[in-house]
Amino acid sequence: MLTFNPSGDFSRLDSAKPQASLSAPHAARPAAPRTEAPAGGVSQNIDTHGTTVIAVKYKDGVLNVADRRATAGMSVMFDRSEKILALDDHTLVSISGSFAKAIEISRYLRHSFKYYSRSQLQPMSLEGKLAEMTRAITNNLPMALQGIGAFIPVLTAYDLDADEGRIFFYDGLGARFESSEFGAAGSGSSAIRGSFDYIVRTKKPFSEMSLDEALRESLILLDIAADLDAATGGYSKILPAAKAVTREGILSIDEDQLNAVLTSIQNGTLASVPPVRPRKIDADAQVI
Repeated sequence: MLTFNPSGDFSRLDSAKPQASLSAPHAARPAAPRTEAPAGGVSQNIDTHGTTVIAVKYKDGVLNVADRRATAGMSVMFDRSEKILALDDHTLVSISGSFAKAIEISRYLRHSFKYYSRSQLQPMSLEGKLAEMTRAITNNLPMALQGIGAFIPVLTAYDLDADEGRIFFYDGLGARFESSEFGAAGSGSSAIRGSFDYIVRTKKPFSEMSLDEALRESLILLDIAADLDAATGGYSKILPAAKAVTREGILSIDEDQLNAVLTSIQNGTLASVPPVRPRKIDADAQVI
């Protein structure tokens, strides 16, 4: 017979009482540690997570760079995930944390922004977009408190009124912060926090860099994160993703140009690389 445990831990049975024989398919069993893997090597952590994402300002907007790895516990679930998502023509979100919840919220936000623009015959304000993101995170709080579905985004936008790119990041409760130069989230972000400051202090602010310079620094930072964090994928096998938000819209940097920049970094021939020429993409055409 199952009895009430006054300690408040309902996952345990009172050992002093005889336990009923439970043969139903969903019978209670002692929970295994989250770090153990059952037979077959499949992780018990069912929540797939996106890892490191980086956002830095540059002269014409904000550049977002992300590795492509998605993990569940100690397993690599997918190595070609897309973590930089266009919400509209002037807003990007880079996702870390629960991949399923991040995609769900991103779809909701894109639909919300589009519905507003069509019903009100004008785009939603930047403040309105930020408030929608806060609302989505706070509504997800009950799941996050249970240890699943935690979603930590970096939202970047081009503020047409201020004529500048802006970076916003959030905590798990929905508190919003704005960064003047850079932002990062995910398991590898803490390992490179000091590296951002080092670049700003010894070279120059990201906001004064060209797209080429900002991209090279971001790729190096992502590689450092991959060296220091097992969940972050490097660029030796799968190329990272890179997108920028500007006054003209969303820009994407293709794999050939990323390969050229990475080769130049490895060979120390940065000066000989042609300028990066991103292509403009339709935000609505990106599948989420």
